[in-house]
Amino acid sequence: QVQLVESGGGLVQAGDSLRLSCAASGRTFGTYDMGWFRQAPGKEREFVAFISWLGVSTSYLDSVKGRFTISRDNAKNTLYLQMNSLKPEDTAVYYCASRPKGVSDFGSWGQGTQVTVSS
Repeated sequence: QVQLVESGGGLVQAGDSLRLSCAASGRTFGTYDMGWFRQAPGKEREFVAFISWLGVSTSYLDSVKGRFTISRDNAKNTLYLQMNSLKPEDTAVYYCASRPKGVSDFGSWGQGTQVTVSS
């Protein structure tokens, strides 16, 4: 499994942008599907975005479609989440997660990075 460390969170105003990064250890990052999840206070963790191991396939939570973009740089062992037009309801701790290709469950998780959007 890879080790994951998120960064890039912060306090922003509604309408602003942030880019989250997730640095992965190991030489096998390129063989893992990756995802972003988030958990708001008092709510369950929810899926935000997914990217396949080669970056060919992506999917998004409906409420972030058109505003968030997931991408990866396998040469740099890094996953990104570009978040534009942020809304207060995007406030949450954001986590990146990995799963080996062909496996259904995300088995490795980062420690999370806080994103707070003020109105």
